[in-house]
Amino acid sequence: MKKTIGILGGMGPLATADLYRKIVLLTRAGSDNEHIRVYIDGNAQIPDRTAAILSGGADPLPEMRSALRHLELCGASCIIMPCNTAHYFLPRLQAETDVPFISMLAETAKTCAREYPGKTACVLATRGTLASGLYNAALEREGVSYLLPDETQRDVLMYAIYDCVKGGKPLETVREPMEALLRDLRAKGADYFILGCTELPIAAQELALKGPFVDPTAELAKAAIRFCGYEVKD
Repeated sequence: MKKTIGILGGMGPLATADLYRKIVLLTRAGSDNEHIRVYIDGNAQIPDRTAAILSGGADPLPEMRSALRHLELCGASCIIMPCNTAHYFLPRLQAETDVPFISMLAETAKTCAREYPGKTACVLATRGTLASGLYNAALEREGVSYLLPDETQRDVLMYAIYDCVKGGKPLETVREPMEALLRDLRAKGADYFILGCTELPIAAQELALKGPFVDPTAELAKAAIRFCGYEVKD
């Protein structure tokens, strides 16, 4: 029986669509029938993960658990989540199922170690992800040097993520702040950037920002494709 992918999505909806699109684009296939079967639970009712981590916001686990149950019933062979911050809750979810989760953070750290040896990464992410230390731990396990944005730069990232991509404000309003942020972080020693929120690859592409970038959404898509026994396009 062919393996299938379950996407625990909705965090946010556009990031979920971006992950599915990348799975399709990155799978080596010569026809519709050669692609992977993918189940998507786009549960937009999952409470905000950053608010839950930083300020006692509503617990996202009940809704995440509901989505997990749906994907189990569909017969998903693996589970992937297009939300970096949601990985804070991954260990608790994994403890409740025999279906393996694939961590986008672990896959991203492996890519950084392989493709940028001896270089310094900068993690661009939500305040929740940065405060949790999720990427710190993943990168340190792979021996990857990294730095983090300061408080003002985190404000810029949160605006780009929440107000623009999630909230629908024009991305053009954050072009200059994002370009300045990247310049300043390069001056502080960043050799490349991890787009550690699934809304950031969308923003970077739309604004044609200059990296180099590592896209965790793409790395997650590649890992899921390989898990299912399919080939990744070069």
